[in-house]
Amino acid sequence: MINVYNENSEIVARVNYSNNLDYWDGRNWTCGSTGRHKGITQLKDGQFVLIFGTQWQGEQDSAEIISEEQAIQEILRSDSPDELLKKFHLTEKAKKTLVEEA
Repeated sequence: MINVYNENSEIVARVNYSNNLDYWDGRNWTCGSTGRHKGITQLKDGQFVLIFGTQWQGEQDSAEIISEEQAIQEILRSDSPDELLKKFHLTEKAKKTLVEEA
């Protein structure tokens, strides 16, 4: 379990590890930085949590509460945005933030 912190560095929840925002770079699953991973989940009260994973010795996985808008942006950057937007019921809200091609 990973502790979730608020803006005052207080532990407000615990979540399971996830790297569902990682993408395949041709050799490894990553979030864009060697040995680092990202995941997203949602708490029972509806808040979104961004999970930061690390494979580096001496570092610990961490997580923080993020806004719905931040969650949408993180999901849109992922390898499977449609699946994650659907999972978190954000498809319609994401469509409103994107400008369609003419």
